[in-house]
Amino acid sequence: MGWVGHGGVDAATQRGEKGRVTEVAPSVSGEDVDLRWKVLCSQALAASEKALSDEDLLALLLTHGGSPATSRRMATQLISRFETFGSVISARTEQIRSAADIDPGTIDFLRLVRAAGTRLAREECSDRPVVDSWDKLIAYLRTAMAHETIEQFRVLFLDRRNVLIADEVQHRGTIDHTPVYPREVVKRALDLDASAIIMAHNHPSNHPAPSKADVEMTRTVREIVESLGIALHDHIVISRRGHTSFRQMGLLDGAPSHRRTNLADHQPTLMEAA
Repeated sequence: MGWVGHGGVDAATQRGEKGRVTEVAPSVSGEDVDLRWKVLCSQALAASEKALSDEDLLALLLTHGGSPATSRRMATQLISRFETFGSVISARTEQIRSAADIDPGTIDFLRLVRAAGTRLAREECSDRPVVDSWDKLIAYLRTAMAHETIEQFRVLFLDRRNVLIADEVQHRGTIDHTPVYPREVVKRALDLDASAIIMAHNHPSNHPAPSKADVEMTRTVREIVESLGIALHDHIVISRRGHTSFRQMGLLDGAPSHRRTNLADHQPTLMEAA
């Protein structure tokens, strides 16, 4: 969407070439700003939500707190630096401010947008068997984790009907690894009386292939939890390029060894990006 600033008394939104939307925006102030923003949102989304590029969508959001010209410039700078809309709203405050002259209030607004998107995605896979809404689960994990700049290890705890009991980030690490404590996974599962778990972690490197350390850690956790009657449904690796599933890759085929397990013997394992 391109904003074309012209003087005038009324703001109008027009459909340009190839369905793109352009705004003829006057100088406005005070209460007119909120009204103009609402009109722009309504008309732009009515034209076609999917037709909005990442830069267009970001510029439209930034217009809530500034002029169309300023918002477009900031959106261009931010997309140039972070490449995607998701990466912009997931970036750290200092990263955003180093890329564009943007005030703290607007950064907070972008944080709210991300929180709202994550909340909506999570609700899509809540209060129903997770294994029956797998695509929605993947969409939620991608929304929550794909644009994180450091690795995080997340566990989803499920009841006997495979409905989500709790969704917890257990550890955060660095850009290429995070520690995992098998005994903490087991203890939390027992505390919640979980019947099954799904593990997930992200690769900020943008390559979703599991590393050797990921495979070894998953094998260790599986041996422990399944010896206690808790199923490991999957371990999912998330990145901006996509995801990989240990279950779909055949890495969870076959029965675990169920060797005699002493939780005290298991030291933290580092998951590393491939």
